[in-house]
Amino acid sequence: MKDSLYETDFYAWTKEQVELLQKQQWQTLDLSNLIEEIESLGKQQRQELRTRLGILIGHLLKWQYQPERRSRSWLATIRVQRRDLQELLEDNPSLKSYLQEALPKAYKSGTDLAVRETDLPYKTFPKDCPYTFLEILNDDFYPGASGVEDFI
Repeated sequence: MKDSLYETDFYAWTKEQVELLQKQQWQTLDLSNLIEEIESLGKQQRQELRTRLGILIGHLLKWQYQPERRSRSWLATIRVQRRDLQELLEDNPSLKSYLQEALPKAYKSGTDLAVRETDLPYKTFPKDCPYTFLEILNDDFYPGASGVEDFI
């Protein structure tokens, strides 16, 4: 029955599992699927970190390599992604240990974004991320920063 509910009505299954947990009915829990879902939640947090980091890096690259096209929209995206990344790391401090692994993957995504949105060739951008984590998350860091105040 539990496997069937899990596969046919996920929302109902989650409500049932919460109720069983609240009542401490340990023997009745659908442990195998519950374990899988909890593990999946952790993976989602890692994915969110990589995605936000990739978007942020992509916009930092655009900011640096196309200064003539800088806009308030780019600035806003950089600010939003920084704020959301900082909140994600505050809410999940253990994700900081994943940053070193996440950076190269996020940089590839960021480079893809920059190429797609600037139409510059891949060879324009460094092979490895030119920014440190401290720079990436620093509210005052804008590569090739001249003129940032014009957009604020």
